[in-house]
Amino acid sequence: MKNTITRLAIVCLTLLCSFSGFAQNRTFTRQDTLRGSITPGRAWWDLTYYHLSVQVNPADSTIQGMNTIQYKVLEPKQVMQIDMQQPMAIEKVVQDGKSLQFKRDGNTYFVQLAANQKPGSVKQVDVYFGGKPTVSTNPPWSGGITWKKDSKGNPFIANSNQGSGASMWWPCKDHMYDEPDSMLISVRVPENLMDVSNGRLRKVEQHKDRTKTYHWFVDNPINNYGVNLSIADYAHFSEKYQGEKGVLDCNYYVLKGNLEKAKVQFKDAGRMLQAFEHWFGPYPFYEDGYKLVEVPYLGMEHQSAVTYGNGYENGYRGRDLSGSGWGLKFDFIIIHESGHEWFANNITNKDVADMWIHESFTNYSENLFLDYHYGKQASSEYVIGTRQNIKNDRPIIGVYGVNRSGSGDMYYKGGNMLHTLRQIVNNDEKWRGILRGLNQDFYHQTVTTQQIEDYLSQHVGRDLKPFFDQYLRDVRIPKLEYQVSGKKLNYRWSNVVPGFDMPVKVLVNGKEQWLEPTAEWKELKTRKKNAVVKVSPDFYIETAITER
Repeated sequence: MKNTITRLAIVCLTLLCSFSGFAQNRTFTRQDTLRGSITPGRAWWDLTYYHLSVQVNPADSTIQGMNTIQYKVLEPKQVMQIDMQQPMAIEKVVQDGKSLQFKRDGNTYFVQLAANQKPGSVKQVDVYFGGKPTVSTNPPWSGGITWKKDSKGNPFIANSNQGSGASMWWPCKDHMYDEPDSMLISVRVPENLMDVSNGRLRKVEQHKDRTKTYHWFVDNPINNYGVNLSIADYAHFSEKYQGEKGVLDCNYYVLKGNLEKAKVQFKDAGRMLQAFEHWFGPYPFYEDGYKLVEVPYLGMEHQSAVTYGNGYENGYRGRDLSGSGWGLKFDFIIIHESGHEWFANNITNKDVADMWIHESFTNYSENLFLDYHYGKQASSEYVIGTRQNIKNDRPIIGVYGVNRSGSGDMYYKGGNMLHTLRQIVNNDEKWRGILRGLNQDFYHQTVTTQQIEDYLSQHVGRDLKPFFDQYLRDVRIPKLEYQVSGKKLNYRWSNVVPGFDMPVKVLVNGKEQWLEPTAEWKELKTRKKNAVVKVSPDFYIETAITER
């Protein structure tokens, strides 16, 4: 496990999340709490290892298998919570050769352990399961398994279950706070197909019933939703990347008819690694390698096996999400989903309410890619262009303890928030050091928003609590109000949370000037009357010329 937590209280069933006049009222169920909180059935044991062994049957869309769950005992408890979502079902649980009793409560199973659970001991349970998992109706946004066929009629199968949970298709401790230290994934498929999962391929077993089992070993901690199976009649090619930690093995798996296109389009993988190792530090999973794997949906950030379905086009399915033109300089899925290797897979949120840690930093990685390859102006124009997609409908921070993320603004607003923070730092090498420091200091860890906020405040050298309260927990855009009268420039913040004091860069008669506004009016004397004021567009704010 990345971060051992020994004693945690159950989060309340129903939460009211409000800030600065914005209220988010929802009624949650017992199932939401069981899924989203660190329950008594989870808190007493520390996950250390999985061996997930499954047989995928394309003929009837079923999955059968067994998951060995290895754990360290933290407290001497006897009831273990294991998650398995309907319509899948756990059939048997075995420990020390003995079948255990269990009962189901919706999507949760409570297993009654027979053996004494001594603190400090390492034990395991074998969980047998099967059924027809939920079919994703709109992958990757709706969770489940996608069962498609390629142009030759061969099965083309993949999972996508971020948010919905890995327990849609395999039994696990389905909460973000706890991760296995390593994992073996064994997938049995018809012999004319190949499975590509996370980590490195250890071996392929041929069976007499015309099936094969692919054994993939993950040598690093991995979050549950990042565990994947991708099954097709794949072609494979590879390359070596000379990275910061040495040679990184890069492997690519695509439908055979797309091989030549992939050899051209996937050159963006090397460009991605150049940019992100520069900005974020070494790729976090050298031991497991890096893969791009074609799937029958848009794509997702499966750790060390990033999935791809962008049609071999630049942009987002051929479109520039920023409207600036710069979004067509790269393949959006390769860059964005690979950016998650640093933010989501290396640094992982403990609670889905903090999913901005994944999505805001990764959205921001897109314009850092542009910065590295095309310059600072390109990156600025791109991220500013994405503001057209911000809704400001609800806070970016979600509801804790019930598996509920916040607004989709965690993407574009989150990216612009971080771009704004870069302006506050006003030192690109320092900013780069902060981003690399995050990935070094929180290497392979699960974290909270508070940890990230505290780290950034410390290393930026400024109390950023009001800044994050404004952008993460409020829906209002800060407004810089100003008035020019004679040789005086008066200015203040409005539309802001208490204590908001973000500095802002302006041009006064063409000369750069930093203002330190608060909610109270301040005054700046100018050399000339009726000064012309231009606010830097790199700050995600509104401006208004107003009367005092």
